[in-house]
Order: sequence, then C-alpha cells, then structure tokens
Amino acid sequence: MPSFDTLNELIPVFVTLFVIIDPLGLVPVFIVLTQGTSAAHRRRMAIRACITSFFILAAFALIGEGLLGIFGIHMPAFRIAGGTLLFLIALEMLFEKRSQKRNERAEQVHQELEDDHDGEKTKTDSTSAPQTAGHTIPDEEADDISIFPMSIPFLSGPGAIASVMLLMGKFENNIAMQASVIGVVAVVMLIAFTFFLASNVVAKRLSPTVATVVSRLLGMILAALAVQFIIDGVKQAFFQ
Repeated sequence: MPSFDTLNELIPVFVTLFVIIDPLGLVPVFIVLTQGTSAAHRRRMAIRACITSFFILAAFALIGEGLLGIFGIHMPAFRIAGGTLLFLIALEMLFEKRSQKRNERAEQVHQELEDDHDGEKTKTDSTSAPQTAGHTIPDEEADDISIFPMSIPFLSGPGAIASVMLLMGKFENNIAMQASVIGVVAVVMLIAFTFFLASNVVAKRLSPTVATVVSRLLGMILAALAVQFIIDGVKQAFFQ
C-alpha cells in the first residue's frame, strides 16, 4: 500500500502525463483516422498504438538523460527548456489551439491515406463499384495508423517525451518513484486504450462545452506544473 507521501508525489505525475498525452482529446482524432473500419481493426490499432507509445516513453525515461549527456546537455538546462515547452502547450490548451491543430492534422492524414487508398484501388480494379456510405473497409485494405500518426506524434510526441524525462530527473535518486513514473505511463496508456475502444460512446457523451471546460482547467494545472519545472531548473543551475 503506497504511503500518503508517495501518493502526494504520484498525483502531479499522473496529472502531468494525462494532460500532456491527453487521451480524451485524442478520441475525435482516433474516430477520424479509423472511420469506416471494422471494430476488430480499431481494436488492433488501439492496442498497437498504446503499446508502441508505452515502450517509446519508457525507453526515453530510462536512457533519456544518458542521451542528453552525449550532447553535453545537463538536467537543469533540460528542465528549463522542457518546462518552457510544457508551458507553451498549456497556453495552447487554455486558448483551444491544441485540439484544433490535432483535429486538422488528423483530417489531413486521413485525407492523404484515403487518396492513396483510392489510387491503389483504381489501379487494381478500375471496374469495381463505388463504396456506399455505410460500407466497412476490409481489414486487409484498411490503413495502419497505429505508429503514425497515433503513436508518433500524438501519444508519444515531444511533449510526452519531455515530460517523462523531466519527471524521471525529478526523482533521480529514488528508484521506486522512477519505477512509479513508468507505471503511471502504463496507466495513462491503458486509459487511452479504453477511450479508443469506447470512442463512439465517449464522443457522444462528451459535449463540446464540457470538453472546453476540462481542457482549460487541465491547461491551467499544466501551466503551474511547467512553471515549477522552470523554477527547479533555475535553482539547480544557479543556486546549487
């Protein structure tokens, strides 16, 4: 049973990763990218995207600081830079720019995949009848969107990678807490997987007003956490 102090440390970790990865905000993106595919295909895409993203973030959590060292970058500098990045993301959430960019990117990728798919189909079967609106794309013809763009850059993008490395650096002398950070990454990915499986239900139940309020509230919390990372970096760089 985790102690009260441990739980107090884990809550900001969970909030940071949940806000940055934003599984709830990725539901509309997942719906757009898997439109017209079967439930089995959507389940495979969700599983593959979440597992891939977990391993990417876990890898950066374990070896990220070593990679920085190769380039002569120390953790105080990374804390300041990472905190600044997270603060900019928080501003985008507060002013509703982040979800808009994600949806636009998802629509663009979806259109590109559809164009490629239609082009290949025209070459192989120019005499086939056009698909109807309710037609389900066969699994072997459906596009694999699990790695790009779902895993990279949506689930394990620069913000998520920076957050994991910052959190690991925060607990650099506490192996148990570092293991807990990786555990929290797994929990957030499990939540994302659950949301993706129930994407249609979540999208129907979550009104735009509620989504906006939640996004701005989490953006404010993330901004405060980002400022704390910057303060910690400045203290460590100049006063220790």
